[in-house]
Amino acid sequence: MKGKLLIVVLILSLAVNASAVATIGYHYWRNFYLTPSAPCPLNEGEHHPYQDLGLSPEQLAKMTALAGSFHRRLTELQGAVEARRTLLIDALGQEKIDMPRTEAIRKEIAAFQDEIQKEVITHIAESKQIMNPEQQKRFIELLRASSNHGQLNSPLSMNGGNH
Repeated sequence: MKGKLLIVVLILSLAVNASAVATIGYHYWRNFYLTPSAPCPLNEGEHHPYQDLGLSPEQLAKMTALAGSFHRRLTELQGAVEARRTLLIDALGQEKIDMPRTEAIRKEIAAFQDEIQKEVITHIAESKQIMNPEQQKRFIELLRASSNHGQLNSPLSMNGGNH
């Protein structure tokens, strides 16, 4: 009886270990051996989620063009936010703070941040149109992971991220 129980426990242990090795191997392959795309030519040194999707050269060309217009618009909006923040800090530095003026500046900042969020969402939707279904799924997984880890440069962060 002990021998049969020992064999059953051994078989179960081997099955669990084999499953764990297969799962770890799959995740290793998925994260390290999917063909990465070329680095983003617009932001050397920065990493973008679409670089981990194995885009074809044709997809990459479309994504590069889309990213160019997106980055230009995002830079413009972020510049406007920074200019308003400087105005707000200057207003707050006055001996007597003009509350209506600071509120107006705050609302301008909020409006620009809202516009950044709209641009990011539009960019994600347009980017997905370039991708095949598997790449779309992986792209959303990467966005979810960056968002769940509380990264400040998440594309969906309050400041629009650095996507």
